Amino acid sequence: MTQNKTLPTGADVNVFLDAVEPASKAADARVLDKLFRQVTGFEPVMWGPTIVGYGRYHYRYASGREGDFLATGFSPRKAAHSIYIMPGYADFGPILSRLGKHKTGRSCLYVNKLADIDLDVLGELIRAGLRDLERHWPVAPS
Repeated sequence: MTQNKTLPTGADVNVFLDAVEPASKAADARVLDKLFRQVTGFEPVMWGPTIVGYGRYHYRYASGREGDFLATGFSPRKAAHSIYIMPGYADFGPILSRLGKHKTGRSCLYVNKLADIDLDVLGELIRAGLRDLERHWPVAPS
């Protein structure tokens, strides 16, 4: 079995957030950190070199593959913030329709800047994502 490439690192989240460039992206990242802390009640943990994760879950697929992964989180990437809502967005259309300017991937939401979206709706989406994840696998603090 292969192991996940993205694992908790023990790196300091504040050091990572302090190094985000440009300054506008760093300011948005601090707002996201505050929002995720408030909504999840979890302290952040670095997953890999660039993902700030909140909570974790252990999964086991029918294939036998299993592992641990972040429950939710974000990464302030150069082009856009990547916001991770596990396991995906299949049932979140009504919330996403109220979010504002964004793009979606399989389990990822892409937002260029926070001014483009409604942060209250993002908080609602994070809560909905955690509830959905909890229906599949128990979520625990990081």
